[in-house]
Amino acid sequence: MGAPVPRTADFHQKLLEAGVALFAETGYHGTGVKDIVARAGVPKGSFYNYFDSKEAFGAAILRHYADEQAAEWQQYSIEADAPDPLLALRGIYERIAADYEACDDRCGCLLGNFAGEIAQSSDLCRRAARQTVDEWRMRCAGYLRRGQEFGSVRRDLPAEAMADLFWNMWEGSLLRMKLEDSIEPLNACIHSMFDLFFKSR
Repeated sequence: MGAPVPRTADFHQKLLEAGVALFAETGYHGTGVKDIVARAGVPKGSFYNYFDSKEAFGAAILRHYADEQAAEWQQYSIEADAPDPLLALRGIYERIAADYEACDDRCGCLLGNFAGEIAQSSDLCRRAARQTVDEWRMRCAGYLRRGQEFGSVRRDLPAEAMADLFWNMWEGSLLRMKLEDSIEPLNACIHSMFDLFFKSR
């Protein structure tokens, strides 16, 4: 009996997984279609069966990455098992920091890296990145809003404004993590935001 023929859906998933890995390692501009299909182990022609261009592939990668992050948030929130939404949110970010600590190559946030690299040159990817950030913002603000209702989060600022500040702080901390090859900037960000800023007084 011959080897089973891979389903085309498998090719699509393999391309996305290869793209996430390569864009994290070498960036968008440092990655070619040839590199992507080689990492995915699929025929080169299959790339263009799914994506009109490398730019369209980049936007799809951001969507795929966003879906993966949402699933991770859900899983980490379950593992945190905290009735207080603020503690649940903190548990998510402590788990993310631990994941970075366990990783030999601290490449940072794919979304932040991507936005810094091509947001000015690709409107398609810029819009995809903006949508992903907006989804993160709404998800984070939801935890903070529920924390306000619970009584653990300060109420003098809108949840959305606090989520925006947290995004900016976290992305800056990821940049410092790469520069210093240390997760201490992430731990400092978590301490500053959760112990000093978010808490109700």
